[in-house]
Amino acid sequence: MARSQARSKRKYTGKKYRYFRKKRKRELERPRIDTTIGEEKKKKQRVLGGNIKVKLFSTKFINITDPSTNKTSKVKILRFESNQASKDLNRRHILTKGAIVETELGNAKITSRPGQSGTMNGVLI
Repeated sequence: MARSQARSKRKYTGKKYRYFRKKRKRELERPRIDTTIGEEKKKKQRVLGGNIKVKLFSTKFINITDPSTNKTSKVKILRFESNQASKDLNRRHILTKGAIVETELGNAKITSRPGQSGTMNGVLI
């Protein structure tokens, strides 16, 4: 059975909604991409409307912007620092938007969504 992003089968009270149609392709849900530190691995995926999303599975580099000088440079990620999104993502060292990593220039906060945009961008903190 396909995963769906459609409305829940139940109301917040627990009562069931009446079914009025089947699942639609536009409601398709795909598995989450858990980006980690490692050799660069990407995958292109066609999405609704013929658009393309680039899924980033793993990478060693991040594009960092220094807010004081407003210069961007590509630097190597040394290690994972923390991820405030959830305890599970933090424990598994998954890189999502808002995660903090240690780089050659210092600690940086990830500002892009690597599982959806295919790039790793961040701001020096």
